[in-house]
Amino acid sequence: MFTAFRSYTVISMRTSWLIAALLALPTSMEAADLRATVRDEQGRPVADAVVVAIPEGALRRGARSRVDQVEQVDLEFVPHVKAIHAGSSVSFPNRDRVRHHVYSFSPAKRFELPLYVGTPAEPVVFDQPGVVTIGCNIHDWMVGYIYVSPSPHFGTTGAEGAALVAGMPAGRYTVRVWHPRLAAAEETTRRQAELGATGSVALEWVVALKPEARVRRAPASGRSGRY
Repeated sequence: MFTAFRSYTVISMRTSWLIAALLALPTSMEAADLRATVRDEQGRPVADAVVVAIPEGALRRGARSRVDQVEQVDLEFVPHVKAIHAGSSVSFPNRDRVRHHVYSFSPAKRFELPLYVGTPAEPVVFDQPGVVTIGCNIHDWMVGYIYVSPSPHFGTTGAEGAALVAGMPAGRYTVRVWHPRLAAAEETTRRQAELGATGSVALEWVVALKPEARVRRAPASGRSGRY
């Protein structure tokens, strides 16, 4: 009987210690959300805008084990804008029936994937923050963008011009917006945000966009031909 009581007492004490330890965890383990809205000067929602939040203090590098994708579908890059954390890798699977030759001359990452179908054997590592413009050496109208973020906290707006950056630790952040057609420098979009341990903060931007200038696509009848 005494042995059973002693065992119950030990278990109760361990449970109490566990509860106390959980209650003593720092509130920084809790997370808040940033809800961003981006519109143009006519009030229309802006899709494919990258919203990046940079925390005060040292930045954490991205894990190289993560592999994102930019697909080639119907002779276009999908998605048109891809945001990743510096240190991440990107694979470029070709879903078309024709070959593509993917390349970039951008200072943040220069690379070339010669004519291929299917998925290249090795993904491309993007280890420097910046904007990487990608193209196809065969199809001039194919243009896409990879935004390599210095911060792990970022999101991309959808058709409604809204982006959610979830799971952010409490603290002060500098928040910026980038878009391929942004008329001004990205630095001009800087905002300061203070996030608590829980809840969400909403920010809105109205940005000026440059006119879209894209190379005209080849006729649809030629999409299934050999290149």
